[in-house]
Amino acid sequence: MTDTSTGSQDAAGGGTSRASVLLGGGLAVVLLAAIGATGGWLLAGDGDPPSGDPLAAATTTAPPTSRTTATRPSTGRATPSAVRTSAAATKGSGLTVPPVIGTDFEQARDMLREQRLGWRLVFGGGAGRTVESTLPTVGSEVARGTTVQLQVAGPAPAAEVPDVVGKDCAKAADDLIDEGLYPRYISGRNGKVARQDPVEDGPARWNDEVSIWCGSGAPEQPTAKPTP
Repeated sequence: MTDTSTGSQDAAGGGTSRASVLLGGGLAVVLLAAIGATGGWLLAGDGDPPSGDPLAAATTTAPPTSRTTATRPSTGRATPSAVRTSAAATKGSGLTVPPVIGTDFEQARDMLREQRLGWRLVFGGGAGRTVESTLPTVGSEVARGTTVQLQVAGPAPAAEVPDVVGKDCAKAADDLIDEGLYPRYISGRNGKVARQDPVEDGPARWNDEVSIWCGSGAPEQPTAKPTP
């Protein structure tokens, strides 16, 4: 009896142990499966591109479009603003081409000079010394320093060549321009004039050039004057 009882207990105990082993093995399998699944997800995550990257998302989602449309009004406003500023800066000088039509061209030149405007004389093939037209036209608003072209009816009259030898180069140029002539610098623009051509009272007409040599290295003026 004792052996039978003992055997039954062993059998029962053995059944319980086997159940425990089976249960433990099942839990282990579940845990291993879970761990394996987790490990597989982590590995997959490491291998896949970062789908949550905000830079990558920004290229396919709506925010970039909204940012782009937001900048367009800003650009549109900047352009008219620049135009208005530019127009305001050049408007309202109050300086216009004076009424020189019909006046002697020397008088017209003096009127332009008084307003600190430049001039350019263009002589025609008709008769007389009067100004027939201007460019820009009379009354046009101009900036200080603008060169105004004066169309003269007749041809260029004779001009008096001043003696500029020995004068500072800049002063010599001013004297030539006053007489309707223009300096042609042969050896620079610094120093005193050592030579000029044509010489004083030589043949010349308005708008002609007079060559001048300035500086210490310039050749000296010949002493003899050409015979008329």
